[in-house]
Amino acid sequence: MKTHILKHAIFAIWMPIAMAALGLAVMLLWNWLLPDIFGLPVLSFWQALGLFALARILFGGLGHRHWGGVHHAAHRNPIREKWAKMSPEEQKEFIRRRHGFFHKHPFDESMWWGENHHHEAPSSDAPKQEK
Repeated sequence: MKTHILKHAIFAIWMPIAMAALGLAVMLLWNWLLPDIFGLPVLSFWQALGLFALARILFGGLGHRHWGGVHHAAHRNPIREKWAKMSPEEQKEFIRRRHGFFHKHPFDESMWWGENHHHEAPSSDAPKQEK
């Protein structure tokens, strides 16, 4: 119970400090670069903090990201599950086929029409048709 309270106390102390530092960094970078480059107005600390919050909402999401542990294990990766079920021979075949697909020339006809498709010019032995 005490560790839980201690974690919340540490979070309550460091979160405002971190937010202030990030807001200050946004303000300093904005005021250093953007007014001279694009002619934009200078930002105050609170405007920079609001801009940071808006960018976080729009581009970073609102939720807390969990890396590792139980939360990460809850996210399924179907390719990894399929790989785990493959025999070593199937894994080698999978790698061979992937390697072949990604290392072909973009205009290679076999990629688009299959391995057995061959575009050959007509031979000179073929009978010529008259119009």
